[in-house]
Amino acid sequence: MVTCQAGVTVVYAIIGCIVYYYCGSYVAAPALGSAGRVIKIISYAFALPGLLVTMAIVTHIPAKFIFVNVLRGSRHLTSNTPTHWISWLSCTFAITIIAWIIASTIPVFDALVSLIGALLGPLMCIQPMGAMWLYDNWGKGRDQHKTKRWMLTSLWSVILIIVGTFLMVAGTYGSVVGIMDAYRESGGSAAFSCADNSNSV
Repeated sequence: MVTCQAGVTVVYAIIGCIVYYYCGSYVAAPALGSAGRVIKIISYAFALPGLLVTMAIVTHIPAKFIFVNVLRGSRHLTSNTPTHWISWLSCTFAITIIAWIIASTIPVFDALVSLIGALLGPLMCIQPMGAMWLYDNWGKGRDQHKTKRWMLTSLWSVILIIVGTFLMVAGTYGSVVGIMDAYRESGGSAAFSCADNSNSV
């Protein structure tokens, strides 16, 4: 866990510093748009298959979750019936439409990414580490002699949960304020607009 988090942090910091050094406050959103037209086209050509697979996974998981919970206990869950297919396609199309509505109502890419990151990043990357450690080890320290290492690790786990909660609440608030500011700006993007708002070359 430490190696993974350290590696991701280093990579993100290096990329962020390099992009900021060369682009400053004029960076495009997404940042790849600042690399120039040819590099952008080549990069997106390589990235497109991964983006399509990601789109399929992110659509499939919630659709499957809803589908299984709706049809649980019925024969339609595993049978090739019209109810099965209507339910499955309805779940898939509903998730796709909801995603399209969210992406269209918040057309400013960096604000949308900030909102998603603030809402889900700490919840998936920071808080679970502390919560899982406490779940796995709290009983051991309570039943046995509390060592210094156990107490420090418990404290660190609680700090992770508190910091993650702060980042989630403060980040979400900041993202919402940023979205509202983007709508108020003169010439800012409007909901359901097809205008190019990427600040890209």
